[in-house]
Amino acid sequence: MNQQIPLNYEASAGNTHMRITSELPPEVVQCLENARFLHLATCVDNMPHVSLMNYTYLPSSPYSDSPVIVMTTNPASKKMNNLVANPNVSLLVHDWVSHRPSTSSQRRSSGGSPGPEHRSSSLAALLFNLNTSAVSSISATINGSARLVDRDSEEERFYRETHLENNTFDSEQPSSILNNIRRGSTSGQQISSLSPDGEEGDYGRERYVADEDVRVVVVGIRDVRIADWKGTVQDWVIAPPEGRSAGTNEALVNGIR
Repeated sequence: MNQQIPLNYEASAGNTHMRITSELPPEVVQCLENARFLHLATCVDNMPHVSLMNYTYLPSSPYSDSPVIVMTTNPASKKMNNLVANPNVSLLVHDWVSHRPSTSSQRRSSGGSPGPEHRSSSLAALLFNLNTSAVSSISATINGSARLVDRDSEEERFYRETHLENNTFDSEQPSSILNNIRRGSTSGQQISSLSPDGEEGDYGRERYVADEDVRVVVVGIRDVRIADWKGTVQDWVIAPPEGRSAGTNEALVNGIR
């Protein structure tokens, strides 16, 4: 069992305790398998940009011996332009329920986060209590290099089909309950499930996953930082198989791709 490293300047800001592994830690794998979305951070000219993304985690594939994360994006999007200019990315995934509980103080007249007058439902309260105990575990910051898969290639078809299948959900799922909670259902009334763009039901699946014009993005994982609610931090470096480049099956010649 790995020793837990207390949160301090060295552990939080440095990499003295970096571990090397060929596979993602099991708690990160579990988080990636359970979460619905992740946050993708790109940066160009010191201007960061964060996007909420559907994704698919693959521990390996016919095109990569190492773990990868597959996403799709509109070719005219800002993140697409950023990825072309700078392929280095950070991903954030967590398994915390993101419903905001009531606060103990009154909301300021100038606005701000909802105060105690916006009481949550009993189900939301239950989920919050679970979130602070057994359900809540970690957040993982995943750093890596993104590449655009060649259009109309066998690789693109494989990743696109896998990603589409992974993001096709049954209409009757517990996630729909969470969607209602996020939209303020406090007494069990039915609220339609809308995507972030106002499309019912699929949370952008048809537009951002199934659309024929989207580009497939594959992120080869370089390193991972795990943090839990107690402040424990662990750092891992993902070493690809010897002689291979992270996120691909391409052989390295004298260490160069």
